[in-house]
Amino acid sequence: MSVVSQRILVIYSAVLSTILAVIILTSAVPSISQSFDVLRVHRIDVVEPDGTLRMVISNRNRLPGVIVKGKEAPPVDRPQAGMIFYNDEGSENGGLIFGGRMNEKGEVIDSGGSLSFDKYGENQIVQLAGVDDKNDKFAGLAVGDQHRRIWVGRTDDGNASISLMDAKGKKRIVMQVTAQGVPTLTFLDENGHSVRELSAESR
Repeated sequence: MSVVSQRILVIYSAVLSTILAVIILTSAVPSISQSFDVLRVHRIDVVEPDGTLRMVISNRNRLPGVIVKGKEAPPVDRPQAGMIFYNDEGSENGGLIFGGRMNEKGEVIDSGGSLSFDKYGENQIVQLAGVDDKNDKFAGLAVGDQHRRIWVGRTDDGNASISLMDAKGKKRIVMQVTAQGVPTLTFLDENGHSVRELSAESR
């Protein structure tokens, strides 16, 4: 064997031994846990070992559009920051969002927060929300099943209200107390027309 061949063999053996040592040492090292005082990021994606997206924590600009089975739909207007939850298939199934700011006219817009959980392949089945801006002023708990079925909270006009809806989302019973302290119980038909109203003065 020539001197050149011997040198090549030595180099090859050294490289192979180094690679083998790195593989052994790397596989033996446990998962590394690190601690930080402050972590500044624009977005964090939490994924499964196979890459399936399970949660996104994001600022307003980086919040993704609706994702179904790993595919993101065309961007939608999401003017809030927050967390979006995804099921085992990588489809959006709820989230916690919040926001609020003044526009160029000095009006408060997009102000409030929402915590929601979705039915598989459909919209929210439970939502805890509070909004107070130039367009809406309400806060409460909503329960749905394709359409909203129950609402408990404060309405735009300041009433404390409990509304029960039918399968089409039409209000059928509304129990409320106005801001002035007047309690009422109203029964409605499928077209939303009052068919009977009870108050403290009713007999």
